[in-house]
Amino acid sequence: MARRCCGRPRVLAAAGLCAALLLLCAGPRAGRWAPADRALGSRWPHAGKSPRQLLYDLDQAPRSALAEVHRQRRALLRQACARPPRRPRPLRPEDLRHVLVDDAHGLLYCYVPKVACTNWKRVLLALRARARGDAPGDPRAIPAREAHAPGRLPSLADFGPAEIARRLRDYLAFLFVREPFERLASAYRNKFARPHSEAFRRRYGTRIVRRLRPRARPDALARGHDVRFAEFLAYLLDPRTRREEPFNEHWERAHALCHPCRLRYDLVGKFETLAQDADFLLGLLGAPGLRFPAAPRPRAPPAREQAARLFRDISPLFQRRLLDLYKMDFLLFNYSAPPYLRIR
Repeated sequence: MARRCCGRPRVLAAAGLCAALLLLCAGPRAGRWAPADRALGSRWPHAGKSPRQLLYDLDQAPRSALAEVHRQRRALLRQACARPPRRPRPLRPEDLRHVLVDDAHGLLYCYVPKVACTNWKRVLLALRARARGDAPGDPRAIPAREAHAPGRLPSLADFGPAEIARRLRDYLAFLFVREPFERLASAYRNKFARPHSEAFRRRYGTRIVRRLRPRARPDALARGHDVRFAEFLAYLLDPRTRREEPFNEHWERAHALCHPCRLRYDLVGKFETLAQDADFLLGLLGAPGLRFPAAPRPRAPPAREQAARLFRDISPLFQRRLLDLYKMDFLLFNYSAPPYLRIR
């Protein structure tokens, strides 16, 4: 009986969230300016227009080349989502944990690790400081640990169903995505191949070694410090991995973190065009003097070359299975299968 009672608030919250989302999806989804926006219009810098309304105003001819790119990305995403899927399970409040909220600027940002999310969190913190009247500051001066600290930025999951639905209706929602296999290769390099990820390797590396490496050496079992890329991929493909717990966010599929077929995203940015897309979004906010942190000049080979090198020794069977595992990210965000794969 105690277990049933404890579960009831979560069930009610999930039911309320589903009802709110159904009402949202049943209403108009085009770029209309909701009444709630008018009530807050005086705070927007562009003639009283919210960032979301300004974005959809750009759809009217004549539109800039970059505005057209983003219109096409929205259209492609909605077209891909319209394909008959398996019946999805209802969204739970915890499914919205990755959607961060900026009430002062009318923004919802779903962060995907390994897609410049540290710098986007820095920008959101700088925007919040600006809204409080503090000096704008340089987002690059915000330490990464502060940007990622729990509670620094509110999540959509922190609100009740009615407040969630209002923000989804009125705010500009955006996410940034990346070619899935390059993101996967980046996650491996960052979490397993570099010395500053010791705690992460002890948690996941030791698990991978225990499961997949016969007669492993004691130091590898204790430290998980020498996980090979092929072992990492075998761990992802092992059915036991997702039965034990959800994928870690660094290699979880972007669509599973952000639910782009269940939530409306107004702007889909890409890692491959990060600088242009970031400038476009910041222009909608009317935040003069605030710049997205520029990427440092690369000292390593380009991301595609590094991914190609890592996948070179992976069997065609594993390559095909991985493509199937991440196929929805390829489809929804209009990425082609990498040319270095040997699956044809």
